[in-house]
Amino acid sequence: MQDTQATPDVIDQILGIGPGDALHTLRHARDKVVSATQSFHELAFHALGLSDDQRRNRFLVATLLADATGPDDLASLYRNHLLELKPSADYIDVLEGRQSASVALNALADYTKALAVRPSTADREALLGLVKAGWSVPEIVALAQVIGYVSYQTRTIIGLKALQGVGDVSVAAADATEAETFVHPAHLPPPGQVFEIKGFTNATLDWENWLPIQDVNTLTQEQERILATSHPKAKESSYYMLLIQAPELLEQRSLVYNAIMYAPGGAPRAEREVAATTVSRVNGCVYCASVHAQRFEQLSKRNDVIVQIFEDPWTAGTNARERAIVQMAIALTQQPREFGSEHIEPLLASGITPEQVRDIIGAAAIFAWANRLMLNLGKDVRPAK
Repeated sequence: MQDTQATPDVIDQILGIGPGDALHTLRHARDKVVSATQSFHELAFHALGLSDDQRRNRFLVATLLADATGPDDLASLYRNHLLELKPSADYIDVLEGRQSASVALNALADYTKALAVRPSTADREALLGLVKAGWSVPEIVALAQVIGYVSYQTRTIIGLKALQGVGDVSVAAADATEAETFVHPAHLPPPGQVFEIKGFTNATLDWENWLPIQDVNTLTQEQERILATSHPKAKESSYYMLLIQAPELLEQRSLVYNAIMYAPGGAPRAEREVAATTVSRVNGCVYCASVHAQRFEQLSKRNDVIVQIFEDPWTAGTNARERAIVQMAIALTQQPREFGSEHIEPLLASGITPEQVRDIIGAAAIFAWANRLMLNLGKDVRPAK
């Protein structure tokens, strides 16, 4: 992989920030998130072992995604990288929204566009269509990681730009006047009780892969190492045994995820889980919603807001602070092109600091990535009773 220190940080570049800027200072206070994100970018697009065709394919899907969601400057950056590689007429046709003579590229473009804003619309048949069009399983796994990454990257940039646009955020935070206390409605199920609401649950689920997974007996030493650091039971997980077919991307993606969701300080862990559960609910990712509903309950010892999110995320939140988090997460997930400072201001007004807003944006953005892997490489399964 190329030395990431020699390449400008892409998110900083698109945001137009540098040392001395308030947003730069705020973002780089989470240095592990910044470095892990940029390292994934380098690995995905500029690793020395990539062929020109692999890079063309990855820049193509990145351009299509950024075209669909914004920001336009990022779409232009990816488009320029693709054009520098002198793509064939088939790539240009797909890039311009036309059917090309390449069945493989047409299938990839259709799949990518389906995942851009509504990831639940790409299903098993769409995934298997890639196989039928000639894509290998390791290629599909790698492209799925790239699609997830760019979905996260676009929303990170859009969210931080909106925070930057608020202006004097310290004044906005100090203006908070509402301090509602939590009241646990008597009719809600008590913490620890399993519930099913509109197809979503806090029960522990299984996950079934739609593509062949790696045979545990054929793992390389490097794959063994990455699985050991990814999850204690990774070898027993179809999810990890599928993703390990693009091992370096799996490892780097885990570093980004952990830096966002588990970093100390900043936004309370439970509030990051509220954002994660909200994004998973509106994206239709039952598996991720179940996992992060459980994590919220473990951290907060309550489940009231999770019940509300499952029932109707557009009205969910037990107080102004939670409602602001939920509404921000929905807007960043479903309408990234329309997302702006008006979606950030309620968080600041409810007493959430800019540092905490940064972390909540990160949690919402990383689940654009997580949901696209879980929803489109397999499906949630209720365990046998």
